[in-house]
Amino acid sequence: MLEPVEDILRAIVLGIVQGLTEFLPISSSGHLIITRELFGWEFADDLTFDVALHIGTLIAVITYFRAEWLSMARGLLARAFGIERDRRFGEVYDERLFFLVIAGSIPTAVVGVALNNWVENEVRDPLVVGAMLVLFGIVLLAAERLGRRDRHLESAGWRDAVIIGGAQAITLIPGVSRSGVTISAGLFDGFRRTDTARLSFLLATPAIGGAGLFKLLQAVTDGVSSSEIDAIFAGAAVSAVVGWLSIRFLMRLVQTRTYLPFVLYRLALGLFVLVYFAT
Repeated sequence: MLEPVEDILRAIVLGIVQGLTEFLPISSSGHLIITRELFGWEFADDLTFDVALHIGTLIAVITYFRAEWLSMARGLLARAFGIERDRRFGEVYDERLFFLVIAGSIPTAVVGVALNNWVENEVRDPLVVGAMLVLFGIVLLAAERLGRRDRHLESAGWRDAVIIGGAQAITLIPGVSRSGVTISAGLFDGFRRTDTARLSFLLATPAIGGAGLFKLLQAVTDGVSSSEIDAIFAGAAVSAVVGWLSIRFLMRLVQTRTYLPFVLYRLALGLFVLVYFAT
């Protein structure tokens, strides 16, 4: 067990890595595995850090998209209690988007429950990460080149939720990238860059929250020491701040730029990882 100060420092480093890579289409799980291997850190099964990083990124995405979540909540309450809607006073209702997010999250939940243990034990390997970085970098490039990019999020329907949510289900494999594969699916489905990123992040919220809750229950069951609580707070705070900044960066970038820089980064890192860990 690391000393308390070292625990906190490691949590801060991992919080930075998680915050930077969870929302950019470059794979947070892949980067965490690479970090572990390069530094010799054994944290893949460490619930303390898993809880901290999930809590932080969940705070980041909910905070950044608070307007959307409030809009969904207003719509759900209005429908549940039969409240008459009057948009003349600037009231926003969007419960339809909530149901689409939930529908798109179901495939991820089913696959996560069924295959999580297998993934943790069998495919958390840097060579798998390298191969997935390259493969889904090419997929992102194809989506960028072939997508029509003429649809707005308001036009999304159940079919779109199933397509993009189904794509999210394969992101248990490290190196794929939750945001990368959902953004690719959204582009192939014809959505604009900004809208596909927005939908990607909204779909990520239940997945991150569910994984964080699962890890938290495991940690509580196993028992958490006072030093681990300090590390949880440090990692969560750092990943929340860095994650929020990453979302802001990406949402501004794709207003005027393509996803090509992330494609090039994935290809370069993936090839490096394959060569380095194969030799």
